[in-house]
Amino acid sequence: MNMTQVLPLLAFLAIVNSISLIFFGMDKLRSMRREWRIPESRLLLIAFFGPFGAYAGMLLFKHKTRKAKFLLVSIFLSMQLCLIAYFYLM
Repeated sequence: MNMTQVLPLLAFLAIVNSISLIFFGMDKLRSMRREWRIPESRLLLIAFFGPFGAYAGMLLFKHKTRKAKFLLVSIFLSMQLCLIAYFYLM
């Protein structure tokens, strides 16, 4: 795969992971203000597509780190790393 094919994929991943980070930050802020929260199922769906941002949000905002189902974020992260490596080495 050449660089012109990889750049759009990397741009897409950067955008999705940024959105994921923002969503985790928004949910943490809403939890501190005792406002309406983003459903966990939606956060996990966002984490599936943007695991780097989700993982960064979990660490940065200390959010959802004790919930067992959010251990899936590290699995999503590993999957995305494998896909990136696959396309990069192709």
